[in-house]
Amino acid sequence: MDEGRLLERLVRQYSPSGSEGPAVREFAALASGLGYRTTIDAAGNGIAELGRGHPELLFLGHIDTVEGERPVRWARDRLHGRGVVDAKGALAAALLAGPESHRSGTLRIVAAVGEETDSRGARHLLRGHPPDAVIAGEPSGWDGVTVGYKGDLRLTADFARTRRHYSSPFPTAGDEAVAWAAAVHGWARARAKESLYRSVTAKVIALETGSPGDAESARVTVDVRLPPGLSAAEALSTLPKEPGPPRLRVSVRIDPCEPGPQNPVALALLSAIRAEGARPTIWRKAGTSDLNLALSAWSIPGAAYGPGDARLDHTARESLSRGELRRATGVLRRAIASLTDGSTGSATPRAPAADLARTPPTGARAPPREARRGGS
Repeated sequence: MDEGRLLERLVRQYSPSGSEGPAVREFAALASGLGYRTTIDAAGNGIAELGRGHPELLFLGHIDTVEGERPVRWARDRLHGRGVVDAKGALAAALLAGPESHRSGTLRIVAAVGEETDSRGARHLLRGHPPDAVIAGEPSGWDGVTVGYKGDLRLTADFARTRRHYSSPFPTAGDEAVAWAAAVHGWARARAKESLYRSVTAKVIALETGSPGDAESARVTVDVRLPPGLSAAEALSTLPKEPGPPRLRVSVRIDPCEPGPQNPVALALLSAIRAEGARPTIWRKAGTSDLNLALSAWSIPGAAYGPGDARLDHTARESLSRGELRRATGVLRRAIASLTDGSTGSATPRAPAADLARTPPTGARAPPREARRGGS
């Protein structure tokens, strides 16, 4: 099937988190037409498989998008539409690459649900046995590989007190909420580095107050991004406890991950990009992805890869060229062939012989690519 037509069919099924059913069924139909065995699991994930046994390579994509349907159209060989970059382009490239590249063992391509919200699709997969390696389907550009994501901690703090006259010297519940959020910002600033990727950042994403009867209430939600080396548990143990103290609820808890460029999956992708005629770039991103969850649960090699410019994620300008999709498919053909070559007799994929790509420094004056936005 023409690569552009396959991607268009996926994108035309608008699939915001929580409403992925029609898109998952379209994914399964397209995969069946390409020769995959297909199922839809209890979480609603679409699963396409080739082969059986080891090595087991998981391509963990996601079919859901953020809210906001966009017109699906072609313009000068570029497909525009919600999800074309984040991340249906990666799913399309993997589906097209698999039948021509799978060598032995199992290739499993998953169109996961809920990645943009609670990652319920990936969390369901984590209950099963681990594969031998994972590629997360996320935009890196066809000539880039992502080898690090920050973690995410989303906290909601509730404050309550007896209502007093506004002229009194005592703080309101709203004052306490604002002061606590400011303390969290200060805690994050104390851990700042010159590189955004290596820094802790905090943002207030919701704030509300109320005065029911003689009571006052306030609720503030803060999103904290965690660099590699700072786990969610460690961050929670050191967060400011005053003023208040508030009643604290954690709604998102994702540890950072940094598999690095020397693991077998990253090496296979880097080698494949060179073979396709480009000098690869290594990305470390300030967002999160389902790769964080997979590598936290499973001690396996992994990296993220997919066509498209991550700066277009979640925007009205989301689009992908047919040429980039074609080149990404070529990269995945080579990488999948390398990673499913069972000639070593090992459950660990064989790393290709390849020198490392250029990688941005992680210290002072790190270039913008290290802080590139991407993922949730």
